[in-house]
Amino acid sequence: MAKAAEKAARTSVWLESTAHRRRGGGQPSGLDRARIIEVTVRLLDAEGLAKFSMRRLAGELSVTAMSVYWYVDTKDDLLELALDEVMGEMRLPDPDADEDWRDQVRALAREYRTLLVRHPWVSALVGVFLNIGPNSLAFSRAVQRVVRRTGLPAKRLTSTISAVFQFVYGYGTLEGHLSARAKAGGMTVDEYFQQALSTVTAAPQAADVIQESQEIMAARGGETVAEMLERDFEFALELLVAGIEAMVARESGA
Repeated sequence: MAKAAEKAARTSVWLESTAHRRRGGGQPSGLDRARIIEVTVRLLDAEGLAKFSMRRLAGELSVTAMSVYWYVDTKDDLLELALDEVMGEMRLPDPDADEDWRDQVRALAREYRTLLVRHPWVSALVGVFLNIGPNSLAFSRAVQRVVRRTGLPAKRLTSTISAVFQFVYGYGTLEGHLSARAKAGGMTVDEYFQQALSTVTAAPQAADVIQESQEIMAARGGETVAEMLERDFEFALELLVAGIEAMVARESGA
């Protein structure tokens, strides 16, 4: 009962108040937590979250599964550590620098999108854990401090953050899924897009929607999927920045 209660109470690897409980004998030679996290990230990038297992990780490290458990208690702990590790890849603007808040919002949005596309498994884990690792907190702090500089009152800040970064989360997640599906099919993103478009065009139930979409697609521009996605993202981001400016003016009574 005590063990069950302990397991239920622990909600994050970052909230461990005692030293890690090592299991499986002595410390494995040539192995450390940093190496384990590094290989975990590489496997998640290459094979995805669904195929990841502690046994697969151990095989990649050429050790036994119990050797891995010398450093982490559970698979969830390891995934949480891997998530925070890649969150540290983002280049965060200095909120105290003499820069326009608009440029800093754009920079944070672009960094977050790049992260989600580079590591498609991240979007599936962001809502699972508390995200209180050092890199996750650094990102959250940077976002909050930059959005404060917009001039919006405190009661509007969480809504503003949600508008921008939930958009980025959704956009980056779908973009990451597109890349993963193309990779799984042994195709480039452009090849996969053309195949999907041809399939949908041939479906009778989609004919009306496709016909109505042709003008929009033609006007969208871009010779590659990457170019189309980039244009859409940047314009959508500008809409959000313009929306923030409009709300600042409204709140100030201008």
